Parts: sequence; structure tokens; C-alpha cells
Amino acid sequence: MTNSRNTNIETFKTSLKRHGLKATPQRLAVHEAMMKLGHASADMVTEEIRKNGTTKVTVASVYNILSNLALLGIYDHRLSANNKMYFDVNTFRHLHIYDCENHEFKDIIDDDLLALVEKHLVRRKFKGYRIEDIDIQLIGRPTRKKSKSVSA
Repeated sequence: MTNSRNTNIETFKTSLKRHGLKATPQRLAVHEAMMKLGHASADMVTEEIRKNGTTKVTVASVYNILSNLALLGIYDHRLSANNKMYFDVNTFRHLHIYDCENHEFKDIIDDDLLALVEKHLVRRKFKGYRIEDIDIQLIGRPTRKKSKSVSA
């Protein structure tokens, strides 16, 4: 992963240009939807774009745009437990917690945990492999706090 974050449309346009891509209305609409959603599948991004009604897109074209941007490192991607590809606008080093009930990803910023894992892995060898990156995903279910009933 890179240490960048595409926080605005101008940074995104610069990233596209650096990779020889044009800032098409579809790519810009995808990025605007991703900035709002953070982590999203192509279906979710398409729905968000359609809500705005500014650009016409298909789920297939959105998926292709997201996939290409992930391959270039502009976005990140991960497969969920419900076998959907989710894309992440944040490409800086961070952890994720995956909500297996609602099929949502949330960012966890914990540099201490990442440093601890890296320190441990420096001493480890995996025959036939060179570790390039660390991607930690925690899987959980939302906790539900019971509301206290008030007696009159």
C-alpha cells in the first residue's frame, strides 16, 4: 500500500494524470461516491452515483473503474465474507474490522499494533516467500447494548 490518501478531486485528477488516465465524468463520479462511502462495492458506488443523477453508469463500468484504480494503487480492495469485492479509498497503512452481519468494513488506525506485528515478522522466515506487506482484518459482529427499561 502507498502512504497517500486521495482526499479531494484535484488530488484524484493528479493521480489519474500520473497514470496516463483521463478524468472522465464516470471516473470523477466514482471517486466522489467513494469519498462519501469510504469502503464500498461496485453496487453501492453505482447506487450512490445514481442518487446524485449527474452521470450515467452501469455496475459493470463502475466495477471496471474501481478495479483499475485498485490495480494502480489509487484505491485498495478486499474480498468480503459474502464474496463481494469492496474498495477502500484509504491506501495508507491501517487495519480493518469487518462487520460480518452487515458486510461493512471500518478503518482501525493502530500504529502500535502494526509495529508489533512487523517487529515479530522481521524475525520470521516463510520458506519460498518474501513478505511484501501486512494486511490485518479483524472479523466481528456488532454489539447490541440492551436499553434499560424505565419504570414509572
